[in-house]
Amino acid sequence: QVQLVESGGGMVQPGGSLILSCAASGSIFSIYSMGWYRQAPGKQRELVATRTSGGITDYNDSVKGRFTIVRDNIKNTVYLQMNSLKPEDTAVYYCFFEGVRVGTEEYDYWGQGTQVTVSS
Repeated sequence: QVQLVESGGGMVQPGGSLILSCAASGSIFSIYSMGWYRQAPGKQRELVATRTSGGITDYNDSVKGRFTIVRDNIKNTVYLQMNSLKPEDTAVYYCFFEGVRVGTEEYDYWGQGTQVTVSS
C-alpha cells in the first residue's frame, strides 16, 4: 500500500515564501513523475509543476520563475519551493505521483491536499 503525505501549507503574506513537501511511503521500486496541482475555489484543478525521473520539468506559466520543483528519488519525496507568492496562488495544493511501480504494476496516486493562502 502506497500513501502520499503532504506538509508545508499555511498562510503567508504576498511576496512571501513557502515550501511544500510530499513523501510517498510503501514498497516503491520507481516513480515516473512527481508533481503538484492546485485547485482554487470555483476553479478546475490545474498543473503547477511536474518533474520526471529523467529530469524533465513542466511549469504552469503563471509560476515560472517563482516556483521550483525538486524531487528526491532516495526519499521518494517531492518539494515545491514557492517564492514571491501572490494572492492568486491561493488554492489547495495536491501532489500527484504518476507511474509508481510497485512490484510489476504501476499506479498513480494523489496526496490529500494542503491549503495555501496568500493574503495580507
